[in-house]
Amino acid sequence: MKFEEAMAQLEETVKKLDSGSASLEESLELFEKGIKLSKLCQKMLDDAEKRVSVLTSGENGGMEKQTFPDIDEQ
Repeated sequence: MKFEEAMAQLEETVKKLDSGSASLEESLELFEKGIKLSKLCQKMLDDAEKRVSVLTSGENGGMEKQTFPDIDEQ
């Protein structure tokens, strides 16, 4: 599943929960689905962040490529 698809499903799930029209059982199922989608989206964002590179000025005035440090390393 792509990030955009997961976010769209998460948004739809939240709308259904917010409407208040679902039964208790349906609400619990929607909540569970929302949690799973939220965790999936967060993992995709974390993975993307690890791949992002930032161009910064190097010591000699040129540009050099640096990657974001892992959150775990901080």
